[in-house]
Amino acid sequence: MNGEQIAVVLHATDSITRAGVTAALRSRSEIRLVEPHEPAPVALVVLERWDAEAQQLLRRLQAPGGAGIVLVAGDIADPELLNVVSSGVSAVIRRSEATPDTLARLVRATAAGQGALPPDLLGRLLDRVSRLQRDVLNPNGWTMAGMSDRETEVLKLIADGFETREIAEKLCYSQRTVKSILHDVTNRFQLRNRAHAVAFALREGLI
Repeated sequence: MNGEQIAVVLHATDSITRAGVTAALRSRSEIRLVEPHEPAPVALVVLERWDAEAQQLLRRLQAPGGAGIVLVAGDIADPELLNVVSSGVSAVIRRSEATPDTLARLVRATAAGQGALPPDLLGRLLDRVSRLQRDVLNPNGWTMAGMSDRETEVLKLIADGFETREIAEKLCYSQRTVKSILHDVTNRFQLRNRAHAVAFALREGLI
């Protein structure tokens, strides 16, 4: 950030926690705490535990153009790790390890578009992703992006300029099946049309 102050909006579960974090960060010249209605590239979220209310807050912060999220929380159970990461969190630190220096470092990293997880949490996350891929996705022919092989095949052919009839002939499907596959993809990912579906697949590295 080249010495510029980073605007940070603070979300805390209680007033005592908020006061403590505010006091800790006031001494950091690179951080400027702002009110929730003000624009800020980083949101610092301090939680006691991960629950439905916490997930809803992170989803609101994850809105398009929203802030990068630094999460300070108690211990996070394995089943919650994927939810935390999929909720747009860029950096995680345990409350017991959160100091003004570490918070400032994570704020700077998040503002720069980087991410950070404690090594043990990263290891647990990778293990959980591996088990999800092995036990759930692979047996059903799905990718981590939630798209099947035949869906990516159809989108690849659309990207290559083939019409529905030609795709059906190439893949030995009926035209109705091809249309159904495309309909499923556009509905699942809330896409507008086949061009949007192709753009999405390209952007996500699926085709």
